[in-house]
Amino acid sequence: MYWGLEVRVPFCDHRIMEYLSRVPWKFKDWEGREKGLLRAAAESRGLLPEKVLRRKKSPYPKTHNPAYERAVRERLAEELSQVGCPLLALVKRSEIERLMYRGEHTAWFGQLMNDPQIMAYLIQINHWLRIYNIELV
Repeated sequence: MYWGLEVRVPFCDHRIMEYLSRVPWKFKDWEGREKGLLRAAAESRGLLPEKVLRRKKSPYPKTHNPAYERAVRERLAEELSQVGCPLLALVKRSEIERLMYRGEHTAWFGQLMNDPQIMAYLIQINHWLRIYNIELV
């Protein structure tokens, strides 16, 4: 995150963050929901529409979109077809292909990492290895 920009909308007010950083952890998942206390506060004040208050966290881009999944699968296949694909020094080709073509989705690390995200992550690792000329022995 050294050079990154992370945006948390609609809960992006610094005063909210300062207050919630002092709230005991047991209240932070109020009613068993992530950001539960914040949601309850926004609801009691009528600050957000119901649709925003109740929605689940989701990564961007929407990874349940078949076009996104198809795009990362095609790009990963393209990366694997390159001579000297550096990713193959870290991960077995058969396991990557199993991930790409198994037709089922496995949640990794909660809701934020499922098959399309793992494929995108592998593409990023491969890109990093290639541009920095990393050789693994």
